Amino acid sequence: MTEPPAGPLASPGYWLRRAAQRWRRELGVLLRHLDLTPTQFDVIAATSWLGKTGSAPTQQEIAEFSGNDRMMTSKVLRGLEARGLVARRPEGRVIRLSVTPSGREVVTAATAIARGLDADFFSRVSRPTALREELRGLVGDV
Repeated sequence: MTEPPAGPLASPGYWLRRAAQRWRRELGVLLRHLDLTPTQFDVIAATSWLGKTGSAPTQQEIAEFSGNDRMMTSKVLRGLEARGLVARRPEGRVIRLSVTPSGREVVTAATAIARGLDADFFSRVSRPTALREELRGLVGDV
């Protein structure tokens, strides 16, 4: 008979973190040819998605949606702007961000990569839709 897991090996949080780290590491490898990191992808994809679902988002909205802190989001957005992938537009007291045509090409390619990774990575899970919904329930409103 096998011993039940003990210590960190008994923690779902431990395995969730390890799975997330592996997924992110694999995504980073796949995004290299686009000269994009997973964090840059998070931020530009959030900018693109939020822009499609409403008005051009603010930096705070992008940070909240992508799950990154404001300072990190600001730094990443500056780098993406310097590369011509996002644009800033002052609107009253806020600055709205949008993905440029060049950025849209990158987002499209990177999203296809992420979808392919999802299909491969989660093919090992017996019920990926149920897993997504359970994880979403743990995270709460997004």
